[in-house]
Amino acid sequence: MQRVLSTYLFISQKLTPALLAEIAGARIPNVEIFCSRPHFDYHVRPIVRELADWFRSHDLKVHALHAPTERDLAPGRESGIPISISDTERVRRLDAVDEIKRALEVAERIPFRFLVQHLGAGREPMDTRKLDAAFNSLEHLVIFAKQRGVTIALENTPGELASPSTLRQFIQDTHQHDLRLCFDTGHAHMEDGVELSFETMHDLVVTTHVHDNRGEKDEHLFPYEGTIDWGKTLKVLTTGPTATGGLPAAAGLPIVLELKELPPPAKPLEQVRAVFEKFEQALAGPSNQD
Repeated sequence: MQRVLSTYLFISQKLTPALLAEIAGARIPNVEIFCSRPHFDYHVRPIVRELADWFRSHDLKVHALHAPTERDLAPGRESGIPISISDTERVRRLDAVDEIKRALEVAERIPFRFLVQHLGAGREPMDTRKLDAAFNSLEHLVIFAKQRGVTIALENTPGELASPSTLRQFIQDTHQHDLRLCFDTGHAHMEDGVELSFETMHDLVVTTHVHDNRGEKDEHLFPYEGTIDWGKTLKVLTTGPTATGGLPAAAGLPIVLELKELPPPAKPLEQVRAVFEKFEQALAGPSNQD
């Protein structure tokens, strides 16, 4: 199992070499960096350069970046102006594309494989105009990303606009065959359920967002704190082909924990490590457990 931690867990803190060292010290070999400018200001070259220098001299790797979802310099994920590639207002949409390009430019100094991208902003109903706008955005972004060695992975989010079936149909209809998918367990649990959602997406899934909830709110709880059946979830995440060469998912599909920040004096990295260890014990099977 590939262990990956999203830095969303530390969204109100600056992403610094010291924080990265703490993550590496918790036996986590890979991170997904959340592109919120108060957390990681991808616009500022000295900040990117400092982190690039640190990554070059350490074993911790960047698996992915999460595309920016808001334009705001205030801390927090839900306090800013939404950035949406499906905005039907052309000026705002082009502004969103430009902002995401700035995040993709990070790959020129800090290599990463995937950019996780929301199709819309929040829970949205089906709207063909927004799908057309997203297609226009992604025509440019997919090429821009590919030139930097990055694959864009669209994430299933609550609502019809970015449901598993819509995402799949969108790729088929637009012939954007370089696009891939990010499977989010919490969002799936709030909609059609983990198993059905993953079945719809599975052959295009290259990365994940793994977190829990109680089926109503996007709480980003630690696994086993909500109502997701993790026995069944781990089973579906580690069976069937991936989109990369037909390899078994257990060999290639990363488990990316995307968890809400905990208030002090919590020790979140200890809890993260415990979750990964519990997952690995579950995947090993009863015969290999104490």
